[in-house]
Amino acid sequence: MSDTFRLTMAQLNPTVGAIDANADAVRAAYAEAKAASADMVVFPELFLIGYQPQDLVKKPALVNAAMAKMEELAALTVDGPAIGVGGPYAYADALYNGYWILAEGQVKQVLRKHRLPNFNVFDEKRLFCEGPLEGPYAIGPMRIGSPICEDAWHEDVAEAQVESGAEILIVPNGSPYFRNKFDVRLSHMVARVTENDVPLVYLNMVGGQDDQVFDGGSFVLNRHGKPAHILPVFDECLRHVDFVREEAGWVARDGEITRHPDAWEQDYRVMVEGLRDYLGKTGFKKVVLGLSGGIDSAIVATIATDALGADNVRCVMLPSEYTSQGSLDDAKDIAERLGCRYDFVPISDGRDAITHTLAPLFEGHDADVTEENVQSRLRGLLLMAISNKFGSMLLTTGNKSEVAVGYCTIYGDMNGGYNPIKDLYKTRVFDQCRWRNANHRPWMKGPDGEVIPVSIIDKPPSAELRPDQRDDDSLPPYEVLDAILEGLVDHDQSVADLVAKGFARETVKRVEHLLYISEYKRYQSAPGPRLTPAAFWLDRRYPIVNGWRDPS
Repeated sequence: MSDTFRLTMAQLNPTVGAIDANADAVRAAYAEAKAASADMVVFPELFLIGYQPQDLVKKPALVNAAMAKMEELAALTVDGPAIGVGGPYAYADALYNGYWILAEGQVKQVLRKHRLPNFNVFDEKRLFCEGPLEGPYAIGPMRIGSPICEDAWHEDVAEAQVESGAEILIVPNGSPYFRNKFDVRLSHMVARVTENDVPLVYLNMVGGQDDQVFDGGSFVLNRHGKPAHILPVFDECLRHVDFVREEAGWVARDGEITRHPDAWEQDYRVMVEGLRDYLGKTGFKKVVLGLSGGIDSAIVATIATDALGADNVRCVMLPSEYTSQGSLDDAKDIAERLGCRYDFVPISDGRDAITHTLAPLFEGHDADVTEENVQSRLRGLLLMAISNKFGSMLLTTGNKSEVAVGYCTIYGDMNGGYNPIKDLYKTRVFDQCRWRNANHRPWMKGPDGEVIPVSIIDKPPSAELRPDQRDDDSLPPYEVLDAILEGLVDHDQSVADLVAKGFARETVKRVEHLLYISEYKRYQSAPGPRLTPAAFWLDRRYPIVNGWRDPS
């Protein structure tokens, strides 16, 4: 019996529903593993249909196609390495989140996920049946247990597999990013290694899917939790891992330990990759956005350029009489720095026509937010026309602070197919701009250097919908607003909790009120990449009609 085992980890980027394309990725990685004399090549959770499939996996036609494709892939393994790959498994009128073990030209075993996550963005109890506690499977000289993603965050599945004879654990994952999540994963996997005294392979996917970005960062742990390999974040990667059997059991030989970037870089990369994959996987090649001269549209233009290249980004300045010269200058400046197309489309003629049309109806009523919203909706109309005419996806540019309190106009500046900064609070927008000005990476398609003018970062934020308007005329200062929102949204703190931290009760109650009455806007807002475990969409699901307010 051989005392060595070579495992190929395939940290790859699937597309939900693209069974043939995902199978082609399996074949390509399999060929590389075979050329490297691997004993087995492993892929992430539900890789064949992509993750998360949501209700798409309830389609019997999709499940049947995936299972038939598994049989085709099994034929590859007649004289080559085995394959471990995630895919749905229908059996006895039940549907499971399965991990398919293909070896010797056939389906050797299908493990069924036992622990189904049903929190944050996960809804697997809606989709799958709970599988039993599975035993290990044998590939060559090695007996392997494969807890599937959430299975490894609890003690029972790994323990059952090791007690049944598993000598190592290979954990396939579909684990989406949130800030600083690698340390959370690592601590849980170290616990499984310590409890069971076996090595562990943690394999995650990469790539964007709707609001989620899968960040990779796969790793291999030896006994006592010592890392033997750490793969890069966000990049596709094939890694060959050599195990050798020693007196105490299997040990992974030391390999490359990739240093991961800090949270500022990872957040920015998520916004870039989320946009890049959202467009690439839906067939769009170009984007258009309104460039106001403010900081939010500036960072969105920069993210878009880094994701797609300047030739695929169109920036449109849509000024009114309230647009300052500084904003005009700044908008043109950043477009030139990025190298994007810049169009100048004043809204005055259109606004005059709308004002004239509404004048008989509005006679006797003072101007108010209605006239401000007309400007925003006219801009949205013009941007959507450009989007339709030229086939470019319109990006919206509202930050998390604005989305939270409804400081945005539905059917106006909320128009768009994707919002790269939807989960980025305003105070972090400023710091993220400073980070991008000071840093450039090979995965960025935009230029190096200070691409966002300092004048944009330093000036007081304003929607410029009336004379001398500033955001803090109608909102608390952003450092106060964001701290309150983090308490209410990210940590579910009470009004009393925040008052105890020193915030004025009337300010907290006002923010709470704005948060709740803006739910209807968020239901109609564009998706955007998730940066935190409290992103607006699947993480936080509130009713639109809501009469409750915190009495504390």
